[in-house]
Amino acid sequence: MGLRNVLFGKKKLAAPARDRLFALATAAVTLDTELGLRTAGAGAIVFKPLSAGDFVRAENDLQQVLDGVAADSGSKLERREDSFGYTWIIVRDADLEDQIAGVHAVAQGLEEQGFGAQLLAAVFRFDGGKHPVYWIYGYKRGTFWPFVPTGEGQERDNAEELELKAKLEPELPVESDLTRWFGVFDAPV
Repeated sequence: MGLRNVLFGKKKLAAPARDRLFALATAAVTLDTELGLRTAGAGAIVFKPLSAGDFVRAENDLQQVLDGVAADSGSKLERREDSFGYTWIIVRDADLEDQIAGVHAVAQGLEEQGFGAQLLAAVFRFDGGKHPVYWIYGYKRGTFWPFVPTGEGQERDNAEELELKAKLEPELPVESDLTRWFGVFDAPV
């Protein structure tokens, strides 16, 4: 970073740290054996679309990647827009590793087209507890955090989230700044 950027507060955004996503596959053993949480059969990637022609072309290339992922893994893929204008690519597969591979392929396809900065998060749902548990992966910082909605409006179970953090921190790169633990209420997974 140059002196000009330091003086005027501009800095280059870091590239997404997408490779840490695979840590969730190894943490799944602890989630299952110690916490009784198993994949709900769906994971997703959420990104902010652009209306630019280049992004439309990148999305067309992305569709080819999605078709290839589905053919290779047998996963079912679907695309949704949410009420905030974000695009979700949902990977439905009973195997968590296939979900992670599908999400990673989408992220890689967007990055290769120069749209890595558009990646927001990957979301994986686990069932088996009192409430669904979501492990969210933030691409900008390359960290995970738990999200446990209670099902009552926009409320979450912070105590359970902190317990999950403590139990999975040895296996996952967990976000240390709790103010960055955003929730994904009404996630399509």
